[in-house]
Amino acid sequence: MPSPLARRLAVARGDAPADLVVRNGRIFSVFTREWLEGDIAIVDGTIAGIGAYDGTQTLDAEGRYVVPGFVDAHMHLESSQLLVDEFARLVLPFGTTAVVADPHEIANVLGTDGVHWLLDVCAEIPLDVWFMASSSVPASVFESPRRALSPGDLDALLRRRRVLGLAEMMNFPGVIAGDESELAKLALTRHVDGHAPGVSGRDLNAYVAAGIRSDHEAYTADEGRERLRAGMWLLIREGSAARNLQALLPLLAEYGPGRIAFCTDDREPEHITDDGHINSMVRDAVAAGIPPEDALVCATLNPASWHGLQHLGAVAPGYQADLLLLDDLETFLPQTVLKAGKRVGPIEGVPVPDWVRQTVRIGALGPERFRLPWTGTGKARVIGLIPGQIVTASLEEEPTVHAGEVMADAGRDLAKLAVVERHLGTGRVGLGLVRGFGLQRGALASSVAHDAHNVVVVGMNDASMAAAVRRLANIGGGLVAVDGADVVAELPLPIAGLLSDAPLDEVVARSRELVAAARALGCSVDAPFQLLSFLALSVIPALKLTDRGLVDVDRFTLVPLEVE
Repeated sequence: MPSPLARRLAVARGDAPADLVVRNGRIFSVFTREWLEGDIAIVDGTIAGIGAYDGTQTLDAEGRYVVPGFVDAHMHLESSQLLVDEFARLVLPFGTTAVVADPHEIANVLGTDGVHWLLDVCAEIPLDVWFMASSSVPASVFESPRRALSPGDLDALLRRRRVLGLAEMMNFPGVIAGDESELAKLALTRHVDGHAPGVSGRDLNAYVAAGIRSDHEAYTADEGRERLRAGMWLLIREGSAARNLQALLPLLAEYGPGRIAFCTDDREPEHITDDGHINSMVRDAVAAGIPPEDALVCATLNPASWHGLQHLGAVAPGYQADLLLLDDLETFLPQTVLKAGKRVGPIEGVPVPDWVRQTVRIGALGPERFRLPWTGTGKARVIGLIPGQIVTASLEEEPTVHAGEVMADAGRDLAKLAVVERHLGTGRVGLGLVRGFGLQRGALASSVAHDAHNVVVVGMNDASMAAAVRRLANIGGGLVAVDGADVVAELPLPIAGLLSDAPLDEVVARSRELVAAARALGCSVDAPFQLLSFLALSVIPALKLTDRGLVDVDRFTLVPLEVE
């Protein structure tokens, strides 16, 4: 019996028939950015050759464009709110055949045990899920996960077969300052993803000099250009809350695909259902004037190349036969998806052990925990939302005060914001103010709160905020909209307070109900729950809130509500 390699070579030479031959397609070469004619010979899930071949089975492409499967350069499975089997069922028809995931969401809640569980269940699905070891658990000293991951924890994860390197180094101030604990993590591997929002000049030089070679946080062309000039891979992100594609496409037009790759980072299930996945980024780039060939390279070869996945991202000999048959170069919606040379069949469900549930540990919590006493005479710090971004503005406003307490004020679009520690039941609550949600009444709450995933709640009165948090504790985590004391919509996420165990259709339907409920309460922003979740991320400028208090990210320090 010949070895798989010997069999592949025999097929390549034409001495043995292929398992499958794809005929009559226009084949995209990612290396020369041209369209080729010929047969694609596939054996044991790998492309043996392109030319004239015979096989035991044939697939007539009927003149369609044949391109490699799309690869997501950086994403978080947990942001889909779906178990991995449902996520695979969702994205494979859109042509995403491989993703590189940072599991720091589940790592913050369940530690390395949760990551190992996720690695194990992902091995059982047809979607290729590669991982990066979560470098920043917690993202900063101002956040409270279940427990911090040590360099030893990361070293153990890096020994797993499908773990490629170190995930986004979010503690960029620590790296730039040469913090020994961060440098110890960087010493574990040479493949490191970055996370450097707003970092430029000498600070960016220091960050890159540490060996970090990618960034997905650029949200202006100037930021992206500086990263490319520094030798970084620019991962252009188009998530649900953070949408950077249009701002960065001029760099793709100016420099060509070069060291540019596409990623989704955080996309909600209804966003994917309605708009697509990586294919939507290719579509939108082409609609904006980017040549299809350049956009396709950013969605296939480049993400695979950055992550060293040398068997993915091309239709060429020796590459895995992940192929998409496209009717046109406008919609980029595949007519046929081949995963390792086969059509994707039914996907089995994954096992969910009891220990990944019941992770919301919050004791008795009444409205009094959300009161904001005010004895000052000055201004208050307010988190200002910026449309389409997860960065915020740091505002200074005169608070609305009644009977010695700061109140939410619908007329001024000022809402109260709180982050409640939920892993160890400490009772710790951080309080602040936010402008930009447009809420008129009620409250919105979530146990998905990047990146420590404590409970985050925004509301117009203390009673609604308390009711929303209590409901999340009762259902084991999720998303909830409350009007007064009444729950008007909810999406339970009982798995680590991050993932649903329900089918895709139910998750999407409940997610739509939540967005509609938020709008009925006056909320005027897109993707309100994802935007809410990022208000707790202390490594995205400028002002954020954790259970430990307000964080001035630019100064990287806790600050009081009242402006000094």
